Amino acid sequence: MRIYPAIDLHDGQAVRLYKGDYNQVTGYGDPVEVALKWKEAGAKFLHLVDLDGAKEGHSLNLEAVKAIIKNANIDCELGGGIRTLAQIEELLNIGVKRVILGSIALNLDFVKEAIDKFGPEKIVIGIDCKNMKVSTHGWLDTTDIDAVDFALKLKALGIKTIIFTDIAKDGTLEGINVAQTKKMIDSTGLDIVASGGAKSMNDIKNAKEIGSFGIILGKSIYSGAIDLKKAIEEYEV
Repeated sequence: MRIYPAIDLHDGQAVRLYKGDYNQVTGYGDPVEVALKWKEAGAKFLHLVDLDGAKEGHSLNLEAVKAIIKNANIDCELGGGIRTLAQIEELLNIGVKRVILGSIALNLDFVKEAIDKFGPEKIVIGIDCKNMKVSTHGWLDTTDIDAVDFALKLKALGIKTIIFTDIAKDGTLEGINVAQTKKMIDSTGLDIVASGGAKSMNDIKNAKEIGSFGIILGKSIYSGAIDLKKAIEEYEV
């Protein structure tokens, strides 16, 4: 199982939000320093989120992303505000390994175009949920779309990997939503990356036991609740 340390970007800095609330921000400074810290702990792949981009609908922290890739020399995936094929192309050109589509993925024709142009290994879908209903636009809106139904439609288009975030848990350190994540894994057969709320090594263990492809660690590694080096040594294969 792959462990992905998260770096959320806001105004060029590394931050964490509480439950996706832009008014509840904790700052962690220079994202390059944070990236180097996680790399030193053994991370092989970083999960980057452009929070400003997610809200505004276009990439706003590109300089920080470029700096991380150049100075930390580590594989990265990026999500947040990606709405066009041109944006995807630009991100892949600056060295982003794979691009995460969020709200725009509700447009299945766009997803198909992206897969046809860039290949399924370059496109990952982030499904953000509240009570198994899909949330969009920086978590500000919740739809009536069922997460499993949506994932199966994406699978039919050729998508292989989904990052599944329970936004009721994200940034809370309350533990991942094992039942909902397991439902996604068992119902779709896709590579599901668990995200949101991990608070202890037990969450990583649970994620692995239910068959998660990976887990994203955010607040837990910033607060010290989880020792990233130890987690990677114990659970990453």
